[in-house]
Amino acid sequence: MATEGKIRVLVAKPGLDGHDRGAKVLALALRDAGMEVIYTGLRQTAEQIAAAAIQEGVDIVGLSCLSGAHMTLFPRVVELLRAQGADDIRVIGGGIIPESDVPELKAKGTAEIFGPGSSMQEIVHYIQAHVPKNAADESE
Repeated sequence: MATEGKIRVLVAKPGLDGHDRGAKVLALALRDAGMEVIYTGLRQTAEQIAAAAIQEGVDIVGLSCLSGAHMTLFPRVVELLRAQGADDIRVIGGGIIPESDVPELKAKGTAEIFGPGSSMQEIVHYIQAHVPKNAADESE
């Protein structure tokens, strides 16, 4: 059950990427900004991430990928959410993602990409600006 008025964020590490320091730092920054954060841990499948997002009733999913598998994994999470009627859950991504991949990721449904050099404040502001103010209340 959502905490009243809080944006709920699922932070996930899809695929075989074993580096999660950035995801953990992001989770803390989002928590410090007043959001409720669920972190799924390492080596999650797209199916596990989509299921957790739906089960937890999150407003947004933040995917972190450093392994190079973002072109497969990010669109797959979006596809699974849509297939289960949860296309209102926005998906954003971050990690080591070449600029040349960003247009295709966005065309396939990833709402925004935050690459190297993105600040935590930039990500916080994006989420606050793109999640409806009453989204957390509606998920209760």
